[in-house]
Amino acid sequence: MRIGDPFRILITPAAAAAAAAARCHPLHQAKPLLILSHALHPTRTRTRLLITRTDTNNMSTISAEDDAKYGFTREEMYKEKLAGTVNPYGRHVFLCFKGPEMWVARVEASDTDTLPKLLASALKTRKDDMTVKSLMTVCGGGEGTDGDVLTFPEMIKYKGLKESDVDSFVDDVLVNGKPWASGVQEGLTGSYVFVCSHGSRDKRCGVCGPALIEKFNAEIDSRGLKDQIFVKPCSHIGGHKYAGNLIVYSPDSEGKIMGHWYGYVTPDDVPAILDQHIAKGEIIERLWRGQLGQSAEVEKVDEKKLPNGKEESKSKKLEDGNTQVTKENVTGGCCQGADGFSCCKDRSSDVTGENKQIETKGQGRLSSWLGSFEQRDVLTAAAVVGAVATIAVAYSIYRRSG
Repeated sequence: MRIGDPFRILITPAAAAAAAAARCHPLHQAKPLLILSHALHPTRTRTRLLITRTDTNNMSTISAEDDAKYGFTREEMYKEKLAGTVNPYGRHVFLCFKGPEMWVARVEASDTDTLPKLLASALKTRKDDMTVKSLMTVCGGGEGTDGDVLTFPEMIKYKGLKESDVDSFVDDVLVNGKPWASGVQEGLTGSYVFVCSHGSRDKRCGVCGPALIEKFNAEIDSRGLKDQIFVKPCSHIGGHKYAGNLIVYSPDSEGKIMGHWYGYVTPDDVPAILDQHIAKGEIIERLWRGQLGQSAEVEKVDEKKLPNGKEESKSKKLEDGNTQVTKENVTGGCCQGADGFSCCKDRSSDVTGENKQIETKGQGRLSSWLGSFEQRDVLTAAAVVGAVATIAVAYSIYRRSG
């Protein structure tokens, strides 16, 4: 058997879980990893695991059972329409903090990791003071980067946020739009891809996310773009059922930073995201969920029928609903509603439509009545004129004969 050939081994479920956890660890990419069960018992439950080596420094491991239930071959893939599943927002704040294997299910509310909780709480408290609707998400950090804050579309990194500085940071930067008085900031360059890998929140993201990150890193490395495209795992962004979920922040053809959300992304889609979206600024419509900005900006993409199922009329209906999303949706981590949808509904357009229909019907009846009334008047006047003319002619004849 050659290295690079796919092969199958039998391992215990516990070893499979250990393999999945190890794949999220940053050291996993430094050397190949192979986990074998050294004491397989004939009566124990066994899980078949497919291990595919792509090179000596890169390996992807997903059990067939997990892939069928949580991965890219699960039954729910491609069953939902994607376009319009992102609520309007104007700024995305990422807090670099540890890694997915360390995040609890509600990392922004954790009592043990207080920095994410403090920042999420400050954002919620000051949301009415902000002129820009902001999302907060935790992304992968590590030694030397924990506490860094990345903001998009501003493309600014604020280095080393500490718990004692949270309030001043939110007040200076997010509320008043000023430089951070007590911290260091620097501009960001290149493109950023954030892949939801929050396995403790939803196993679909925990299975799909790391595999996508691995594929991105391999493709970026093969293109020599490691200093231009940066990929990070991130916490829940809404819409578990659309996993793999990711957001791409990159400049468009005019240099404006855009944020596009994609769902149902598989490793086979990664080259297209790099070569089509990031390199050429072309949206991959069949995977597109929505984008940074208000619905007016999203409308540019929704003007045509989208291959993922959103026709223009349906997309506009979703936009109308999205415009009613309020700042109350901004909680720690994500302003998306359950599974990426908002529970708000815009009834004003429906009421207006009903009123217009009633008004039109009323006007129709009035016009019909006026029309018949005018017709009767015309006929009566004609009869009167005819009678007068007849009398006048008769009288004239009478005078001549007399």
